[in-house]
Amino acid sequence: MAAVTPHNPLLWRAMREPLPDDLRGVAANFALIRDTITELGVDVIIEVGTDHIRQFFGDNQPAFLVGKAESYHGTYENEVRTFGMEYSEITGHRELADLIAGRDVLTEAIDFAVSHEWRLDHGFTIPLHYLTPNFDIPIVPINVNSTLPPLPSPRRFAALGEHLRDTVERWDSDARVAILTSGHMATDVGGPKQFAGSPDPVFDAEAVAWMRDGDLEGAIHGCRYERIIEAGNITYQYVNALTALAAMGGVPADLAEATESRFASSPFFMWKAPV
Repeated sequence: MAAVTPHNPLLWRAMREPLPDDLRGVAANFALIRDTITELGVDVIIEVGTDHIRQFFGDNQPAFLVGKAESYHGTYENEVRTFGMEYSEITGHRELADLIAGRDVLTEAIDFAVSHEWRLDHGFTIPLHYLTPNFDIPIVPINVNSTLPPLPSPRRFAALGEHLRDTVERWDSDARVAILTSGHMATDVGGPKQFAGSPDPVFDAEAVAWMRDGDLEGAIHGCRYERIIEAGNITYQYVNALTALAAMGGVPADLAEATESRFASSPFFMWKAPV
């Protein structure tokens, strides 16, 4: 299976019982994906996300990086103070990480960077808090640069998804693998469009349709930089979703929704079929 969720840290304090009416849809979609992970008996999660310039900065920002640590600590002190988030300890999966990135020689698909020490921020821990609240499923985290130019093109995110699918298919293991990515719909942070609904409903509608219809080429074209940056200053993190769509072979998603809330639109896409 594969899924795409939001990672907005503001959800952590707001999405508590009794649930506010505008967050019921967000909570329900997280629950649906969490229940699917349990139902399918997922053994390991490949989590594709974006570090928010905490561990990887402008002077050292790999396009694609695979975590090879035995375990990961989340999150950062300021996220605990600001958002009320909780620290977490997450188990890694070194065998699958080695296969994805290459143990002795880099893969033909992508020149990955690797990290043996990595502290995960909310881009990785928020989805896990809601989907695996006991942190009992090992992960292989993959950091993708969808924040700091120069950015990998949308087609490179699709190539990553295809590589992940091929890697899982040739892995000599009976483990059941899920691919989890997180990102944004149209989102503009720090300006007059923040918290005022979607800054670009047209983009959101198109972005949902690409996933609903399994239109990988349409998504690649629609996510060209000039178009996507018009939708909001951090909307480029939507391209993380292309990884999931490509990993699933470009088939239509079983769930495709931009869920509205006080925090603009949240991406929720899911494919139930095996990777």
